[in-house]
Amino acid sequence: MLNGLFVEQRRARRWGVFFKGLTFAYLIAVLGIYFSSVSLGTGSPGKSEEHVAVIEIAGPISADEAANADSIVWSLRDAFKAEKAKAIILRINSPGGSPVQSGYVYDEIKRLRALNPDKPVYAVIMDIGASGAYYIAAAADEIYADKASLVGSIGVVSGGFGFVDLMEKVGVERRAMTAGKNKGFLDPFSPLKDSDKVFWQSVLNTTHMQFIDQVKKGRGDKLVDEPDLFTGLVWTGEQAVAKGLIDGLGSTSYVAREIVGQETLIDYSSQMSPLDQVIEKFGVSFGKTIAAQLGIESGYSIR
Repeated sequence: MLNGLFVEQRRARRWGVFFKGLTFAYLIAVLGIYFSSVSLGTGSPGKSEEHVAVIEIAGPISADEAANADSIVWSLRDAFKAEKAKAIILRINSPGGSPVQSGYVYDEIKRLRALNPDKPVYAVIMDIGASGAYYIAAAADEIYADKASLVGSIGVVSGGFGFVDLMEKVGVERRAMTAGKNKGFLDPFSPLKDSDKVFWQSVLNTTHMQFIDQVKKGRGDKLVDEPDLFTGLVWTGEQAVAKGLIDGLGSTSYVAREIVGQETLIDYSSQMSPLDQVIEKFGVSFGKTIAAQLGIESGYSIR
């Protein structure tokens, strides 16, 4: 029995040494990748030479997403402060999102542009620049896109579901108490009232008119007078040129090279520190490798 205990203790020590060594190797690998990435980046162009500042606006525009107003605004302020930044390009690839977040960015672009009249702002739409993303783009001096980019969607949408009939079938009783007769309006578990629908439609219409006014202020006489321009439709970049929604077709590099006259691009977008990026990427990769070795799969998949 004593021999068995000694054997178990030796095994436990070996496993302890193994996992400590594995952890140590993991840290060494992370630091090695970090320092190599830093050393590789030393040859990149710095902000001390003339360049075009690029700010990424990618994904949904929301306070909880990477494309949030605070991050974009801080990037804009840094870019406008940079003396060697000859122009700013907003590289947009977003379906839109919060009108509030988009409005914050729009207003800040206009404010900073007024304070820096010699530093133009260009918007370049990649795959899509719709709804709130186009709201932001309208604040730029000029907008460019690819011929197949999706542009526009100048409208406001609010969606939801009603579960009244389902609750009756299941036999569930709704018990909601409010203080204020309209506090529970648009409750998905209660029948939709005509008064609620009329009120909410007025809110959407008001927001839509705010959107339209800002686009008109940004684009001015460039817009073509068409009845369907502000109905929420989207167009290709080629169609958007004809409607005055954008100024021309071109990429970020094209605008920097041909319009600004400066080929050097520097990203001013808010990002994680290099070490955090390495840790996250290495951690995800490490976790996937271990899961694959153990035969563990994700909880869902798309087929």
